[in-house]
Amino acid sequence: MARKRILVACGTAIATSTVVADKIEELLKRRGFTDFSVDRCKAVEASARAADYDLIITTTPIHDAGGTPVIRTVSFLSGVGIDRDINEIVRRLGWS
Repeated sequence: MARKRILVACGTAIATSTVVADKIEELLKRRGFTDFSVDRCKAVEASARAADYDLIITTTPIHDAGGTPVIRTVSFLSGVGIDRDINEIVRRLGWS
């Protein structure tokens, strides 16, 4: 199975995307998943980078992700709905 690539996009690719990316990595590893990488970018860069990723997680709207699935959520910041979103990430990456 090929290594899965996740892109986390937020407004400036500094604080928010770092918090979200770190939380996703932590939770996926806790579930036993290790064959993945998580990168960060500004929301305005997501469209241009989308084709290189299996999934985009964003805290803000992005205009076009081509055929790359997108999950828009703030659960990794608020704590509300994290389990639902991790389950959706696992499902979208074909791990369930």
